[in-house]
Amino acid sequence: MVPARFELHGIAFSGPTYKVGLMLSLAGEAFDYVHVPLREGAHKQPAYLAKQRYGQVPLLVDRNNGRHLCQSAAILEYLADTLGKFGGATLEERLQGREWLYWDFDRLAPSIYRTRGVKRGFRQAGPGILEMYAAEASTALKVLDQHLAGRNWIVGEDVTIADIDIFGVLAFAGEAEIDLSPYAHVSAWLKRMEALPGMKLPQNLLPMESRIAA
Repeated sequence: MVPARFELHGIAFSGPTYKVGLMLSLAGEAFDYVHVPLREGAHKQPAYLAKQRYGQVPLLVDRNNGRHLCQSAAILEYLADTLGKFGGATLEERLQGREWLYWDFDRLAPSIYRTRGVKRGFRQAGPGILEMYAAEASTALKVLDQHLAGRNWIVGEDVTIADIDIFGVLAFAGEAEIDLSPYAHVSAWLKRMEALPGMKLPQNLLPMESRIAA
């Protein structure tokens, strides 16, 4: 068998790792998966830091050119360029998609990911902090819901990395105990995303151990 082009390093609990795995799955790209045991400090070892300078997950290796890529948003942009998929049909769509990636990182992802971390016992926070996260999530979700009114997708007329990126956050809203039902346009968009060919939810995409592409 010819080895898979891409090798994704991460952990099954990581939302950013899920975003990259989802992008590859939707693009029809098989990938090898390397489990990084964060609790054992594997991400801070010299061998890993030589590949992922920030000592985080995900890390994506492109075997076609030897590149080692960090940060999920940057990886999504790289894959869109490299694979010619989900990058947007025009320059304007590409620019808008990039804006949504940055917006998500700043406004939506922190509140949901951090709340999820507290609920699952990965982080600690008191009721006041959780209330603040809930308020921030609500504000961001209202912005997204208003934007999706009358639209099928976040940017343009088809799926882009903006959709993939933000879905990779909202897929964990249930674990954060954040109710999405008040946001009708977001809820409808989530159903459209879940119906896409190649769609896999987090629990069905990233295993708890390393795996070679089938």
